[in-house]
Amino acid sequence: MHMPVQLVNGESEMIGKFGLRYVIAASLIVAALNAAAYDSGSSGADGAFNPTVSQTVQLPPNGLFNYTSVNIPAGVTITYKKNAANTPVTILASGDVSIAGIINVSATTVAGDVGMPGVGGPGGFDGGRGGSVSGDVLTWVSGNTGPNAGRGGIGPGGGTPAKVIKPPPFAPSSIALGPGGGGAYGTAPEPVGSAACSATPGRVYGNLSLLPLVGGSGGGGGAAGVIQSGSGGGGGGGAILIAASGTLDVTGSILANGGVPVVSTASGRGSQGGGGSGGAIRLISSTITGNGTLSAMGGTFAGENSYMGSSAPYYTCTNGSYNSESRYGGAGRIRIEAEVLSRTQPTTPPFSTDLPGPTFVPGGTPTLAIANIGGMPVPTTPTGTADIVLPSGTNPVTVTFLTKGVTVGSTITLTLSPPIGPALTATSSPTTGTVDSATSSVSVDIPPGSSTLQASVTYTVLASAGDAMSIYAEGEHVEKIRLSSTLGGPSTATLITKSGREFAVPAKALAQL
Repeated sequence: MHMPVQLVNGESEMIGKFGLRYVIAASLIVAALNAAAYDSGSSGADGAFNPTVSQTVQLPPNGLFNYTSVNIPAGVTITYKKNAANTPVTILASGDVSIAGIINVSATTVAGDVGMPGVGGPGGFDGGRGGSVSGDVLTWVSGNTGPNAGRGGIGPGGGTPAKVIKPPPFAPSSIALGPGGGGAYGTAPEPVGSAACSATPGRVYGNLSLLPLVGGSGGGGGAAGVIQSGSGGGGGGGAILIAASGTLDVTGSILANGGVPVVSTASGRGSQGGGGSGGAIRLISSTITGNGTLSAMGGTFAGENSYMGSSAPYYTCTNGSYNSESRYGGAGRIRIEAEVLSRTQPTTPPFSTDLPGPTFVPGGTPTLAIANIGGMPVPTTPTGTADIVLPSGTNPVTVTFLTKGVTVGSTITLTLSPPIGPALTATSSPTTGTVDSATSSVSVDIPPGSSTLQASVTYTVLASAGDAMSIYAEGEHVEKIRLSSTLGGPSTATLITKSGREFAVPAKALAQL
């Protein structure tokens, strides 16, 4: 008998010594007039980008383009195909950048299936899936945990799934399905506590400097009706950085808007998902000109009228009079850094501005890796399907970890999800070695079948670094960091404050591209 083992994000980026340096750097940026003109750092290896027709460009693995110049003429729209790591779009130019056409990194909608979540733009996060059909209203449960509940939006500011309300105040004999909560980023949708069918939006994250650069979060999924699934939440807008050593001129449009959910009018339908939040746009150059459109707004949409299901006594209470704007996506963030800024028109949302600062968050790339299992090395790029096959009789199996940039002496929690039954956890011995390279291991029994292994670590940070990280934690001092990898989603770092509050940020966003 063989025991396939699959890995989830087998090599996961960590926040450790280098990560502390990242956040300190982000919080202590002081704008000063440069003695020399701004240098984007472009190598020019990708030559000039002069498209003459609209096209979708495949992002390289790190999302980085090194151009000599960029010229997107009027009538040409450029979109991007995500890479495996879902990085933001980063355009560096050693010369001028002119955008008279359109660059669009907005979220997109999946056509044909109302329950499918919206897709986040590059560097952004998907919406939550709509709930599955449950024709028996007697099985519906108040809240968002019942059989017809949707899923929460993805990302640090993801909206919560729609609620089932039993009974609604305006129709005591019936059941109501509320909408999904809107995703948040630079702003959060306004929660409406007094409304009968209000949604629960996501929470604000990130900072004005857009260091690190990260996209918007998805809206929560709607609850399913008796015939049709709830609608998926809108995706979050993507993230884009454009840095030019020459002049950066925008007379066209740069769009990083959040997505809207698909709205159904069919009988027996479910409720609407929430809108995705806007993404991020950051422009850097010594001279920035042009009054073109810069937009990173959340997904908003017209609320349907209240609807009573024809096959059962339930309502979809998505009319604006019941939940106001709590189902709309929040705004993203826009940052313009220049020594000479001739722009006179506002952006949506309003932009923050300063002199040119660091293009990237400085530092290395801290990691936590599952190095080997049962003496067998882990593939450099795990597929998540039978990455390692162990012969029968191998138990107990030793799982070895390798860390970089993590406090020495930290213990690592291994979570093993077997094909049947609850997940099992085991804690490693404290890591030994140096901050730059430390190891630890733990022995576990792996049952027959395909199991999934996940690793996480929590450790205390220096007081000074915890103060610097407060920009990610609504001003609270950060005491600890926990990094975890979850099945089907991106790695997330959780900042834990002294009061015990937790703030999730994308782990990849805190590492250098």
